[in-house]
Amino acid sequence: MRTVKKLAVASAVTMLSLGMTACGSNKSDENSSAPAGSNSGSASNSQGALKVALAFDVGGRGDHSFNDSAAAGVDKAKKEFNLTTADVSANHGENDAARVSRLQQLAQSGNNAIVAVGFAYAPAIGKVAKQFPKVSFAMVDDASPDSKGANVDQITFTEQEGSYLAGAAAALKSKSGHIGFVGGVEVPLIKKFEAGYVAGAKKVNPNIKIDRTYLTQPPEFSGFADPAKGKTAAQGMFQNGADIVYHAAGKSGDGVFEATKAAGAGKWAIGVDSDQALTAPAAVRPIILTSMVKGVDVGVYNFLKAVHEGKFKGGNSVYSLKDGGVSLSTTGGHIKDIQGKLDELKKGIADGSIKVPSA
Repeated sequence: MRTVKKLAVASAVTMLSLGMTACGSNKSDENSSAPAGSNSGSASNSQGALKVALAFDVGGRGDHSFNDSAAAGVDKAKKEFNLTTADVSANHGENDAARVSRLQQLAQSGNNAIVAVGFAYAPAIGKVAKQFPKVSFAMVDDASPDSKGANVDQITFTEQEGSYLAGAAAALKSKSGHIGFVGGVEVPLIKKFEAGYVAGAKKVNPNIKIDRTYLTQPPEFSGFADPAKGKTAAQGMFQNGADIVYHAAGKSGDGVFEATKAAGAGKWAIGVDSDQALTAPAAVRPIILTSMVKGVDVGVYNFLKAVHEGKFKGGNSVYSLKDGGVSLSTTGGHIKDIQGKLDELKKGIADGSIKVPSA
């Protein structure tokens, strides 16, 4: 396991448009275990620039959250290192075979580096990385044996730590003593967000009421890309008395924001992954109290920088609260009055005096 030190998480990166390209490889590896006709080596294009492919999770570019953060990391690397880039998106309800086929096609197209966004790609990454040992892979949000490989950077985060601060902020700002949590899909990763959020809120107010719901159950992952379901879930919480709702639901979070705005004065939402007071639709930004920011953009950028410089090594890169890998955004100044208390809690997490549950 590699722990990333002194991480500076960018709150916003200008998005560049990525076009899907397909270029055939000019090389093959005689010792490859890849399927017939595939390229197990990492081929450069005619200009010598690295070719990079980004395989999005459900929701794709434009989710204002998780996928967009990954895209920001690629965009920054593209600008600095003159990369050739392409992107593709996952489809609702697809199986592992579809993800394997997508990654194989990207590797066969001569991409030197492939970034897979979201834990659903884990089994596919594990299989395809072995077939293409000269291609460098990044697996965002999974460090399981399924995705492990000598040519795989498993990029993970201590989401529970950032969510602990989000829960504390919610409890400190709540007027009703009643808050909510909306998860996209009930999987171990999102349970980490919930566990941290609940623990942080109860640290501040042991008697706080917390409504919790998940939009879908695996293997149905549309809960990360269904704003209508997010809106309905948040509406129910506000009607039940909650005044702040935190979402960890990707694109579905747009619906949470819509419900928050419609609920009226005194209601807040907490964003996730990106600083959503900067990335969400302009009309809902004022109701976003804060966001639990994950440095997905930085993790992806660091991976591509290492590949570009010839320094890439597989392993698990862990981005934590202590090193800035997760944090609370301050856009809008809505948590300025409680920042001192949040800083105390952050210090406790960093020095180990506060133990944050992950389940």
